[in-house]
Amino acid sequence: MKKYGIFIAAFLLLVSVSSCRKDTVISSQGAFYSFETECLGTELDGSQTVRAWGAGSNKADAVEQARKNALRDVIFKGVTAGSSGCSSRPLILEVNAQEKYEFYFNKFFADGGEYEKYATSEDENKTSRIKAKNSTQTNYGVVVRVKRAELRQRLIDDNIIKP
Repeated sequence: MKKYGIFIAAFLLLVSVSSCRKDTVISSQGAFYSFETECLGTELDGSQTVRAWGAGSNKADAVEQARKNALRDVIFKGVTAGSSGCSSRPLILEVNAQEKYEFYFNKFFADGGEYEKYATSEDENKTSRIKAKNSTQTNYGVVVRVKRAELRQRLIDDNIIKP
């Protein structure tokens, strides 16, 4: 009887460890497809939860690029796909603003830059990442919370947009 108890405990431990943090994998052709950022919902503090996609040579690069893409889409394009809760209006309505303020945004989106304050992974759970991989690149779909109200205030303070 004691052997069965040990066997069952070992089996349950093996099952629980193997189920931790698995990414949903899609076709390898999906690694070449350009996915659109989609709205998953909004929070009462003015933040938006989105699924953004990033490509990179490894998982860390792809996830970081996805966070940058989420912010870029909220700032310059607006989020139109997915749930209707997110504001489809971009924060910056000015045409060619990304080129006009290129110096500012290059510094803002630099690795380890200020963008990390406004894009967090706090809404992500163990099964929320989607992976598309081939021999040369990896794409990840990542759930990101964009602090839209704080980001808007930052852009106002830095004289990029007007109140």
